[in-house]
Amino acid sequence: MDSLSKKKVVVGLSGGVDSSTAAAILHHQGYEVIGLTLWLMKGKGQCCSEGMIDAAYICEQIGIPHHVVDIREVFQTNIIDYLVAGYSAGITPLPCSQCNKTVKFGPMLQYAQENLGSDRIATGHYARIRYDEATERYQLLRAVDRNKDQSYFLYDLSQDLLAGSVFPLGELSKNETRSIAAKYELKTADKPESQDLCLVESNGSMRAFLDKYLAPKKGDIVDTTGKVLGQHDGVHHYTIGQRKGLGIAAAEPLYVIGLDAVNNRVIVGDRHNATEPECTVERVNWVSIPQPSAPIRAEVQIRYRSSPVPVTIIPLENCGVSNNAEQVPNIESSRVRVVFDEPQFSITPGQAAVWYDGEKVLGGGIIQRNS
Repeated sequence: MDSLSKKKVVVGLSGGVDSSTAAAILHHQGYEVIGLTLWLMKGKGQCCSEGMIDAAYICEQIGIPHHVVDIREVFQTNIIDYLVAGYSAGITPLPCSQCNKTVKFGPMLQYAQENLGSDRIATGHYARIRYDEATERYQLLRAVDRNKDQSYFLYDLSQDLLAGSVFPLGELSKNETRSIAAKYELKTADKPESQDLCLVESNGSMRAFLDKYLAPKKGDIVDTTGKVLGQHDGVHHYTIGQRKGLGIAAAEPLYVIGLDAVNNRVIVGDRHNATEPECTVERVNWVSIPQPSAPIRAEVQIRYRSSPVPVTIIPLENCGVSNNAEQVPNIESSRVRVVFDEPQFSITPGQAAVWYDGEKVLGGGIIQRNS
């Protein structure tokens, strides 16, 4: 950022302590900061009415202009419709990476360039960006604070978006962020951290959100032989690896190992049945390195809070348009096979698999259903 001294930086403000502190840091470093809040939906949550009020207050407190952009239709199409279609098809979509690319970073940078005369946006994400001269690529790195690292959710950012983005908190711990917020006497310094997706906060639970769009549909819970063990009220209420809430008495713990939306069945099995040696990943975005033509070694996370495990990433031939093209238009599908050194539990279709080389994000994509 040193070379950008005195230039405009548009900061995405959600109304939380992280984005507020990012704006304050840049402002006190001498940048011309403009606050920008995206109006995603009505209701509670950091991204909505309460968050917009706090964001406006922070801008007034810091002494910077504040813009609000109504992007509810984009959010409806790219996130809400995407989630509902995924859950109804028996997968468990991950909205955050999709939201970052198509709803937040892309529209924010476009608005900054077209309306605010800035080619840089900043957010309160815990991650880092650097430019690698050898590959002529922007690299996405883990945050210094591994407990707060959000690079997993940012794997889908394009080179153009990385080139135009700044993460002021990437070198800080959460405690340091709060200390800086307190130093600048920001209203949000002691604001509780969001623990859920914005849709969950707005609706009370993911189940409540889905029930607004998907009607209950009773069906069978079956084992791997097809034997009926119980009943369910909709496959969208279940996810791979789920153990609690099945309502089935068994001699050993049972887990959801499959969701058959076509036949309206939830399939359960023991832990061994819920463990897989590999998975296929589609809609791959190669971040810090060009797409390889041969297998590579890496470490992968198959969910945000999972520990990275060693794998071999095997590139597959592109398959044209993604199977999710009706939900996410104009996405070309690059695919890989992820082979785990040791079989992994609860590999969930619709979630992201993100692979790393140490602190560097190599790439990531969406886990496909095997069948």
